[in-house]
Amino acid sequence: MAADKVKLLRWDDGSLADRPITEPPGTLLVLSTSGGLSVTPDSAFTVLFGRNYPEVHVCVGANDRNVSRLQGRITREHSRWTLSNLGKSPIRMPGAGLVLTGHRAELPPTYAPLSVLSPRQEYLLEVRVVGPRPQGTGGEVFEDLTITRPKWTLSAEERLVVVCLAQRYLRGEPYPQPLTWGRVAEQLAGRHPQVRWNAHRAANIVGRVRRTLHGAGVAGMVEEEIPQPVGNALNHNLIVELMASTTIKREDLALLGEA
Repeated sequence: MAADKVKLLRWDDGSLADRPITEPPGTLLVLSTSGGLSVTPDSAFTVLFGRNYPEVHVCVGANDRNVSRLQGRITREHSRWTLSNLGKSPIRMPGAGLVLTGHRAELPPTYAPLSVLSPRQEYLLEVRVVGPRPQGTGGEVFEDLTITRPKWTLSAEERLVVVCLAQRYLRGEPYPQPLTWGRVAEQLAGRHPQVRWNAHRAANIVGRVRRTLHGAGVAGMVEEEIPQPVGNALNHNLIVELMASTTIKREDLALLGEA
């Protein structure tokens, strides 16, 4: 493969959501915890991912036999990058849409955290398609950073409560649900006994975050937008938005004492 068209990516260089993008428009970047690739749109290169690390370009779920040896591929078709699920496990797109076995989905020109779903856990596969770079008034080309969702500003207290609420999602557990308010209060009281934690206080703090996002135009943050019964939908939508925008990450579990 041509070195200038297909390049290796290191996981320890950081998330694709945070890296400065210098690649040309249309470039595909794919990254898992084992590393990844960047592929230019004119390379005629197909990215294979799955469990069988000697035979794929990006390894996902290496020690989990629920993930297929060849789980999927990403290829360039008609000026678009297309994801195909070749394995037995579903792949979740942003917004909770599933790409099932034998199905395909077009990747948008933006950052897209995908999840390969296994009964054991969810495996993150970061994908980013570099969008077109806007032209300035003087004709110059600016770095393409505007296609990523903005991170939301959280106070230290808000981040602590939201991370506790979202810990099952951040760990990549299969089919995660938000913690109950009682369980959130119990865990926070155990770690921060100097604060009077209770279910009402935790719910109020998270409600404040949801109202902030609702005021900024994020859908699914208030009861009026959700069909009855509401259940966990509001908190689920909040967690998905905060994770998709990389406002909260797996590393934030350190706030709960996890390595």
